[in-house]
Amino acid sequence: MSDCSHMAARVLEHDEQEQLVPALKVLGEPNRLRILCGLGLECRPVTDIIHATGLEQTNVSFHLRVLREAGFVRAERRGPFIYYCLVDSELLRILHALKDWLNIRQPSVEREVNQSSQPVERKVAAGTRR
Repeated sequence: MSDCSHMAARVLEHDEQEQLVPALKVLGEPNRLRILCGLGLECRPVTDIIHATGLEQTNVSFHLRVLREAGFVRAERRGPFIYYCLVDSELLRILHALKDWLNIRQPSVEREVNQSSQPVERKVAAGTRR
């Protein structure tokens, strides 16, 4: 077994799970995720982020502060402007990998949901015939 496949198969210990929780909470907020994905691999000024997301300036500033404190973005002063950049482009790869995994899983999850709901529908339909 390669090191990579061994790592993927290893169960996360409790302290490792606890380490993920704050990051997942930050990433779970839709506006923050939009900001991160909007940054891409480029550093962008706040005005570009506002235009790209359609969010108000105060809302963007709030989310950027949270993302900065969580270590996902860094701020760079360029003259009178502050630009925001991803701390590590690997984050985009991880987000794309998660999206791909979800897309692959989606048809099987939908089948499972449909199969588990069919008996319920039959019972309801049978109950209404009486």
